[in-house]
Amino acid sequence: MLAVIGPVVTIGVALAAFGTLDERSDEVQRAGSRQARALELKFAVTDMNGWQTAYGYDGGRSRALLAELGTAFGAFMALDANAFKALQAGREAKTRRILLGPEIRNFQTMARASGAPAVEQDRRAAAAAREFDDARTTARRELVAVAIGAGVVIVLLLITAHDVVRLALERRAT
Repeated sequence: MLAVIGPVVTIGVALAAFGTLDERSDEVQRAGSRQARALELKFAVTDMNGWQTAYGYDGGRSRALLAELGTAFGAFMALDANAFKALQAGREAKTRRILLGPEIRNFQTMARASGAPAVEQDRRAAAAAREFDDARTTARRELVAVAIGAGVVIVLLLITAHDVVRLALERRAT
């Protein structure tokens, strides 16, 4: 009987551990998401330098993003100076026209240029998450296969033990 209970308990514990692994994985993903947002804010200043360094290693492909962002930022700041002067002069309507018109277009250009690397990182993060899920699914299947195999072996051992005892009792009786 212990030959059956031991492996069954082991299998139960292993399955429970995989359930806990799932829960912890979800918690890690949520915490990682919050951390990513905080770090994105913290390291936004370093992006320009990073892009500059990147184009030295990618044959200049990322330089276009840097140039686009720089041009839009320059235009943004020039218009910002005009909007602030208008505001100080009491021309609030002109300030609003600048901020809600061309400034929005400059912002959208900067956001699009700065978003391209983020999209790539999101793609990579999603791929890593899929790989983790696939590995977890494979581990579960392997565990179930081993459990089934162990169960079959236990049943065969019990049948064999039963036959050996029966044969021994029959020989003793004769």
